[in-house]
Amino acid sequence: MRLSGTVYSNVLEMDTDITIITPNDLKDEPYQVVYLLHGLCGNNKTWLDYTMLPFYAEHGRSIYVLPEVGRSFYADMQYGQRYFTYIADELPVIVRNVFRVSADRDHTVILGGSMGGYGALKCALSRPEQYGLCGAFSSCCLLLREGLDDAREHGMDGWGVQMPRDFAAIFGDDLTWTPENDLLALAERAKASDSPLPTLYLTCGRQDGFYPDHERFLQSLAELGIDAAFENWDGVHDFPYFNEALRRTIERFSL
Repeated sequence: MRLSGTVYSNVLEMDTDITIITPNDLKDEPYQVVYLLHGLCGNNKTWLDYTMLPFYAEHGRSIYVLPEVGRSFYADMQYGQRYFTYIADELPVIVRNVFRVSADRDHTVILGGSMGGYGALKCALSRPEQYGLCGAFSSCCLLLREGLDDAREHGMDGWGVQMPRDFAAIFGDDLTWTPENDLLALAERAKASDSPLPTLYLTCGRQDGFYPDHERFLQSLAELGIDAAFENWDGVHDFPYFNEALRRTIERFSL
């Protein structure tokens, strides 16, 4: 079953689009919930339109929640909406109140590709008590501090017209680094907390421009004593690759 519509967010103070995909034969039991986050140029229907998600979900054990956050990088923006708070704090409450999903962290999954992969990792490392599994496909911004330093020092020529505006809206005119947006800082904080960490599963295509960042990010996680599974195969930064990553995640973790 596919449901598309809007939900009112008190955090955003507006209606926001959302898509829900469920198994066809719903049973009278709590389902595990999968929050599936879109990328930079996407919206709440992107995973529905460009992958085999409806087929994968048809006979599965999960309800998929596809929210929308624009080009916010899943941040509480300096000049804009508080999309991180919406995704990590408000949306789970809305979903549990409307749908028959389990509140157990072991039955709560967050996945995403590209910007959505960064968002999934950010949520999982910021709220490790909420998620049992995080799957991040071809994620951007794995080394955020380094990227912001480079943008300040060398400018953002070649980043397109909109991206510099996005970054100014998200991080401020001075592109200020904060630990709340940095995955490695969040990982260090999560490791030091009493909460068990979610299972982390990362993938990236070997021909993807973000592949070297994944190798360095995983090495940094290992130095922090954080285990993360990493699977890679030939592929670039596109939806054929994301679809295969989604399929493997669903199969690997019996979603």
